[in-house]
Amino acid sequence: MREGQFSFRLVEDGETVLRLYPLIVQLRPLLASPEDWLSRWRRQAGEGYRLISLHEGHEAISLAGFRVQENLVHGRFLYVDDLVTDTKVRGQGHGERLMRHLFHHATSLGCTKLLLDTATANLPAQRFYHRCGLLATALRFSRSLER
Repeated sequence: MREGQFSFRLVEDGETVLRLYPLIVQLRPLLASPEDWLSRWRRQAGEGYRLISLHEGHEAISLAGFRVQENLVHGRFLYVDDLVTDTKVRGQGHGERLMRHLFHHATSLGCTKLLLDTATANLPAQRFYHRCGLLATALRFSRSLER
């Protein structure tokens, strides 16, 4: 899908995933290597994880990882696992452009909501999500489990 000089691409192959490593590692610095990223993508893709990249020309400038889920609380929804815009082009509206695309994509998949989590300390992300029309509607509680 195209939006002016920008295009959105559903990522479906490992070669493309590897090329997106420099972008995703900006958000997920604990990814050890491009191969680690590819391995995780493959496992998660088997569980419904998908990637959409936003390109300006041939360059990927923003990326979203998401999955469609359904539960008794929200019904069918699109959950955004990862959302990142290249640090070199942040503040130019690319994140909002990608979020609008995700809203439309979610609707086309029969979803009635888009959900995501962000750290309570990540105030810039919270301000961004509010600008995109998302509301803080819950707190997430978690506990690490010993292996």
